[in-house]
Amino acid sequence: MITTRLSLAGFHTFNARDGYEGLARLKEVVPAAMVLDINMPRLDGFGVLKGMKALGIAVPTLVLTARNQSSDVQEALKLGASDFLAKPFQDQQLLARVGRLVRRPVARPAATQLLPARPPATII
Repeated sequence: MITTRLSLAGFHTFNARDGYEGLARLKEVVPAAMVLDINMPRLDGFGVLKGMKALGIAVPTLVLTARNQSSDVQEALKLGASDFLAKPFQDQQLLARVGRLVRRPVARPAATQLLPARPPATII
C-alpha cells in the first residue's frame, strides 16, 4: 500500500521484503529517502539502521511502524532515522513527511534560464 501510494504521488519506488534485502538494495541503489518499518522479518528496522551506520550509508529515513512507544522513537532517532511516523496514519501525513526528506534546495536560476525538470525521488 505504501509503495503504491508513493508511486501514485510521483515517486520512483523500490521495495524489500526484509531487512537483509533492504541493506542489499542500499548497496545497489542510492535513494533520496527511505521508508522503513521496524517490524520486518529476518532483520528488523533497528538492525537495518545499525547496518546502514556500519556500512557508512546515509539516507534520510522515515521509520513508519505500528510500534510507537517513546523508547522505539528514541532508539530509531539515535540510530540515525530522520523522522518517525506511527500507524495508523493518513496518506497526506506520509506524503508530507517523505516530501520533507527528499526536498533539496534548488539554486535560483538567472532570469533567462529554465530549470530542467527534476526526476521524482527514489524511495526504497
